[in-house]
Amino acid sequence: MKKLGVAVIGTGFWGKNHARVYKELPNTELVAICDVNADRAKTIASQFGVKAYTNSVRMLKNSQIEAVSICTWSTMLAKEALKALHAGKHVLVEKPMATNTRQAEKLLKTAEKAGLCLSVGFLMRFIPGLQQIRDAVTSKKIGDLVSATAKRVSEWPERIGDVGVVKDTAIHDIDVMRFVTNEDPVSVYAKMGSMRHRKFEDYAQIMLTYEGGKSAFIESNWLTPYKTRLLSVTGSDAIMKLDYITQELWVESKKETVQPRLPFQEPLKMELQHFVECILEKKKPLVTGVDGLKALQIAIAAQKSSAKNSVVKLD
Repeated sequence: MKKLGVAVIGTGFWGKNHARVYKELPNTELVAICDVNADRAKTIASQFGVKAYTNSVRMLKNSQIEAVSICTWSTMLAKEALKALHAGKHVLVEKPMATNTRQAEKLLKTAEKAGLCLSVGFLMRFIPGLQQIRDAVTSKKIGDLVSATAKRVSEWPERIGDVGVVKDTAIHDIDVMRFVTNEDPVSVYAKMGSMRHRKFEDYAQIMLTYEGGKSAFIESNWLTPYKTRLLSVTGSDAIMKLDYITQELWVESKKETVQPRLPFQEPLKMELQHFVECILEKKKPLVTGVDGLKALQIAIAAQKSSAKNSVVKLD
């Protein structure tokens, strides 16, 4: 079996997980990690038995590295992803992919021109229950789609420091709504604010509307003392509910409530395995750079909507 040489840039909370999974996958060889914090780089590199770097440009010159996960602070993601693409490496960049759409579009163009795989870290798509919901919506097993509601609330995560709750957490549900409906919303209306964390918004309610009258509602905050990750999708014949934490799925119809048995999967492991297979087998990833760009556009539109206190139309 050919093993893909991989590296991780940014070894904070999430980057460490990327490194661990790459070490566990049968078709990857973790070659190196990079972090601007020299002590942390050495510690993580020692833990996984790989080479440590503090300079990503230097690391990207390593010919053994074919693909890179970008797990830096949010405002640095696009800059590091662009470096990796220019160095000829396939890239999985964590969300929100970029600070603005101009940066995101540049990543897309660079990857396309170089014939490189560019994927974005929307790992919810790899949870079996969410894939069942998408299939049920597409095949109309729950009738016609009426609405969808997502709730993603918890206490302030200490690892966050350079974006607010919309680009950090709500963007997952923005992507989920695009994935489940297989449609882009036509408008967004949002209310958000800062209750405890003055630098960025720490709560948001976002409403997406679609052609034909469908709607989606997203609630996200860093204020709630317990962690909740829920999705409810309402069809004309049934309702499907998913708990992202336990991965339990319920299907509620007029006659009965059914709980399908689905194998618990580590979403990150499924995501990185898929990313690697797409590179080795030259396949299109489930989450493309375009998906990352569109989710970012909607997140930015939501922020504009709240600032203006008005509906923002989407192209």
